[in-house]
Amino acid sequence: MAESRIVFLMYHELELAGRALCQSEPGYERYILPLATFRTQMEWLKQSNFRGLSVSQALSYPEQPSVCITFDDGCETDLIAAAPVLREFGLGATFYVTGGFLDTPGYMSATQLRELDSQGFEVGCHSMTHAYLSDLSEPDLTREVVDAKVRIEQIVGHRIEHFSCPGGRYNSRTLEMARRAGFQTVANSEFHVNTPDTNPCQLGRVAMLRDLPTSEFAVLCYGRGLWKKRLSHSTRRSAQWLLGNKTYDRVRAALLGEPR
Repeated sequence: MAESRIVFLMYHELELAGRALCQSEPGYERYILPLATFRTQMEWLKQSNFRGLSVSQALSYPEQPSVCITFDDGCETDLIAAAPVLREFGLGATFYVTGGFLDTPGYMSATQLRELDSQGFEVGCHSMTHAYLSDLSEPDLTREVVDAKVRIEQIVGHRIEHFSCPGGRYNSRTLEMARRAGFQTVANSEFHVNTPDTNPCQLGRVAMLRDLPTSEFAVLCYGRGLWKKRLSHSTRRSAQWLLGNKTYDRVRAALLGEPR
């Protein structure tokens, strides 16, 4: 029997007509899908007999073709745009929330987060302030991982078990802190499919980009062609380790003409 393989999809804010995005930098916008594009992708999943799973559901690695749908940051469009589409097509998802962004413009309020949770969608943690975790001192790392978990749990009224790393940046200290906090999984942004043999604290995810054609989306859902993205990702990671996160971001912004 072939081993079950599941691609974890990583989404961010959705673009709605007439609504300003939470951020405006080009480096941010490339991860933002128009609502119509997202709906087309979810419709393809349904028509292709793919299941859309939360992280907890995906960890059972069912034999039926499936993807794990995840969102980062906790933008208000998670509730007002993504959730209705997911419900329409009967798909599950995990929403990783940045605790310190709650109740700020463009992001969900605590009340909206409780509403999302009450609709049956899984809530996870995406740190407290979206800091690069591999750069932090022990006290700051505790705040970003442990304190963020406590804050979100106090809002939804139950334990949360899944964490995703901002910017995909993490190290062994990050993973140890997440384990100590009680998280069962840690997701990053490394381009690989996940299988029953994957370390649950190193779950790979594939970022969904604005200009991704539906035909390529379909290929990614089957886990094909990821080696190309993994090669590019490995090159970026090497540069990040060599230069450090802050210097790497400055250089990248200069090359792409992004404001800082």
